[in-house]
Amino acid sequence: LSSQPSKIMSKFTGSLMGMGNPLLDISADVGQDILDKYDVKMDNAILAEEKHAPIYKELVDNYSPQFIAGGATQNSIRVAQWIMTANGKPGQSAFMGCVGTDAFGKQLEDCAAADGVKVHYMKDESTPTGTCAVLVKGGERSLIANLAAANNFKPAHLESAESKAIYESASLYYIAGFFLTVSVDSLKIVAEHALANNKTFCLNLSAPFIIDFFGDQVATALEYADILFCNESEAAAYGKKHGLGEDLKEVALKIAASPKKNSARPRTVIFTQGSESTIVACDGKVEEYAVTSLPKEELVDTNGAGDAFVGGFLASLLAEKEIASCVEAGHWAARFIIQQSGCTLSKACEYKL
Repeated sequence: LSSQPSKIMSKFTGSLMGMGNPLLDISADVGQDILDKYDVKMDNAILAEEKHAPIYKELVDNYSPQFIAGGATQNSIRVAQWIMTANGKPGQSAFMGCVGTDAFGKQLEDCAAADGVKVHYMKDESTPTGTCAVLVKGGERSLIANLAAANNFKPAHLESAESKAIYESASLYYIAGFFLTVSVDSLKIVAEHALANNKTFCLNLSAPFIIDFFGDQVATALEYADILFCNESEAAAYGKKHGLGEDLKEVALKIAASPKKNSARPRTVIFTQGSESTIVACDGKVEEYAVTSLPKEELVDTNGAGDAFVGGFLASLLAEKEIASCVEAGHWAARFIIQQSGCTLSKACEYKL
């Protein structure tokens, strides 16, 4: 019994929860030859197939890669917490996903903890921690994810007392579309809790392949989404698949108006477009927010830019700011991250909410 008080003291009391695929990024600058050899396109994200299997070893052996904590949702939660910590709100965020019991899993946990995020990983002793090959060329990036342990997250993990404490305390939830290939049932547990308690549930479409090949899962998750994020290529893919046309403002308005479980709040749809204006649609209205462009020589790589945008947006949303301020915080965070290798938070955040 003597251990009980300390256990209660450490109970999560934060406001932000993310759930997704924790992956260690293996990032390297490469030439066109590697992109051709593995048949990959820039500014895209795919799941590794058999033909991609050798790339991880090839990067390690020949390219002196950087090993950087990644995974889209975990990146966003880390960025959000980094901003919140700088604004007097430490310990506000938690993240769940599945890792192996290996050095890469420990590195992911240590990195998240260093950024102030409480991680509550499911651990799979039989499978290695997931990795993501990040191929950087001319500042753009192409991602090849080998989910490994991340693919083994189970709804049972959400039944633990610690998991329940996390999702019951949180008021804002974020899950990237990449998780739809892993456990829709887990997503639904969290989304149903958000719905029942009128809390805010956020979703990202994440990649064209999710829209094209996991359409049923996207449709299930989208009904819960109070806020939907994606980039222009994902928006175009969704518009094409669902016959919504090619005008992205129209696509945004139509997604915002599509069926939604929580009728107490309208859906907000946000399309980022790199250095072009961000589109925001809600309640039959669409706005555009200009992005301050970054001089090309200051760009390191775009890996993590969309994740950082979401992180900035969520931190601002939790500070109860208007949408315009949330978008501004997102733009600031993305601009910071593209001046780093991957989603690296190399210094204290200077952004004031």
